[in-house]
Amino acid sequence: MYSRSITNLINAFKHLPSVGARTAERYVFYLLKSGKGDVNELKLALEQILTNTRSCEICWNFADITPCPICTSKDRDHTTICVVADPQDIPALEKTGAINCVYHVLRGTVDPLNNLEKRTTKIKELMTRLKKDKQIKEIILALNPDMAGETTMLYLENLLKKINSNLKITRLARGLPMGSDLQYADEITLGSALKNRQ
Repeated sequence: MYSRSITNLINAFKHLPSVGARTAERYVFYLLKSGKGDVNELKLALEQILTNTRSCEICWNFADITPCPICTSKDRDHTTICVVADPQDIPALEKTGAINCVYHVLRGTVDPLNNLEKRTTKIKELMTRLKKDKQIKEIILALNPDMAGETTMLYLENLLKKINSNLKITRLARGLPMGSDLQYADEITLGSALKNRQ
C-alpha cells in the first residue's frame, strides 16, 4: 500500500510505547508534509542521542558523561540512595526539592507473577554497589505504587537486609494513588511522600 521506506518508518514508530498503526502513520505523514527541515532536525537529535548518551557506571541513569553529574556532585548526600524504576522518575523527584541524595535506576521492575528479575533490571548492580560502598546508610525505595512496584520493593527489602542488616530501608509515604506513575504526580504530593517516608 505504501512505499517500502514509508512502511519501514511506520513500523519503527509502532515500536514506541502507546503508538499504534494509525498514530505511527500520522507521525510519518506529518514528517513528510513538514519538509526536510523537521526531518533533518529529528535525524540530528536521534544521531546525537546515539552518539552522546551512555549509561552512568554508578547509578545507571542516562547521561552524556559517566559517572553522571549527580553521582559526582560533592553537594549530594552520598549516604542515601533513592532507588527508582525508570530514568524519568528522577526529574519528578528532583522537582520536589525534598531530597538531595544520589540515585540508582533499576530500568524496570520484577515480574509480579513469578517474582523473577527481568534480565534488564539493574538489581544485581545495586547489590554490588552496596557491597562496595560502606558509607551508605539509607535506601529509599521510590517505585510506583502498583503491583510490579510493590513486588519489586518487597524483593529488594529482602535482598538489602541480607547485605546489611543495619541499613535503613524506607518507602515513599502513602498518598500516591495506587497504580499511578511517579512522573505524573504533582510536586506537593510527591514532596510530602518523600518527607514522610517510612
